[in-house]
Amino acid sequence: MQRIDELLDAAKAQLANSESAQLDAEVLLAHVLGKQRSYLRAYPEIKPEQEAAQAYSRLLARREAGEPVAHLTGEREFWSLNLQVTPDTLIPRPDTELLVETALQRLSEIRNKPIQLADLGTGSGAIALALASECSQCEITATDLSTAALAVAKDNSDRLEINNIEFIHSNWCSAFADDTHFDMIISNPPYIPNNDPHMQAAELKCEPEFALTSGNDGLDALRSITQQAQHFLKPNGWLLVEHGYDQAEAVRTLFRENGYQDIETKQDLGGNDRVCLGQWR
Repeated sequence: MQRIDELLDAAKAQLANSESAQLDAEVLLAHVLGKQRSYLRAYPEIKPEQEAAQAYSRLLARREAGEPVAHLTGEREFWSLNLQVTPDTLIPRPDTELLVETALQRLSEIRNKPIQLADLGTGSGAIALALASECSQCEITATDLSTAALAVAKDNSDRLEINNIEFIHSNWCSAFADDTHFDMIISNPPYIPNNDPHMQAAELKCEPEFALTSGNDGLDALRSITQQAQHFLKPNGWLLVEHGYDQAEAVRTLFRENGYQDIETKQDLGGNDRVCLGQWR
């Protein structure tokens, strides 16, 4: 039987085509052993049981074939929350934490009263759960067109014991009553063009296409959201959306055409335009 350090060395060689080969190898082995990654470094001489080594080998083969690590482990950390994910949901990305940070900055301006907030296309519930965990005065409505995704989000909410979110089946704002209004509407919608070559990547093929692509220019969902949200925002309410690195000007144009004011664009840690926001007057 091989030691932990020997298993990891072999795994890194097997996953050499992955940009995150070492991280992938460690995350999968820690998952199989039911340990933290720090355990692997503290006890490199331990020899896992043959059954665990075989399970690790099977996961490595699936990862080598392009299956995302989050699907192999069934979980992904987002905003320090451990979220369950399935092939029915988009895997939360670190870049999306910028959307949460920007929302919290704006929400901090609202004091001493409940805050009504909507998360459109919630998927695994990542954004709604992050905001709910930070903002106890928030009353959040999280929507998704996929009932399977809503089930995952609700399970995450129950497991994390976060109770200030209502999950509803809706195509963006379509299920909202006419007299429903929010202080903020937030969304990380699909924004990849249908024929974008990136969609051929093995990892993206494992995620739901409807959560990734949106028309020939990738802007169909963003068009719908900017048009619909204005009818459900309170005066001075904010709309925040994530978008592609090269879509900021097009999204700002959508905001202007639909009457939003004080439009801004925020950059992610890589320096790419990633979030647009505007205020409804």
